Amino acid sequence: MELIKDHVDILFANEQEITSLHRVEDFSQILPNCDLAVVTRSDKGSVIIGRHETIEVKAEPVANVVDTTGAGDLYAAGFLYGYTRKKTLAECGRIGSIAAAEIIAQVGARPQRSLAQLLKEKKAV
Repeated sequence: MELIKDHVDILFANEQEITSLHRVEDFSQILPNCDLAVVTRSDKGSVIIGRHETIEVKAEPVANVVDTTGAGDLYAAGFLYGYTRKKTLAECGRIGSIAAAEIIAQVGARPQRSLAQLLKEKKAV
């Protein structure tokens, strides 16, 4: 916790990781010890917890989940892509959700199609 408080700006974790870290039953009981805590929740979407706001982001629909390898990494990459382009936190979460949904619909952690094109198709950028 000291490392997070003193050296982390944005913390990415799934629901199980964040509740374990904070030793609570429900992630809604946490307050971030950093600027942002981004909690992924599988098909329940994600929650972005800032010092002054909490934003819930719906999961992007996926017809068939094939392999969840890389989902968290792709979510974080999409979120940071939006963040570095000054998108709102809700937009960052949506971009992360789109990237994660794309990766879990295939085998392996490398997208088989252009994520930039996918974001354009989804009108997320």
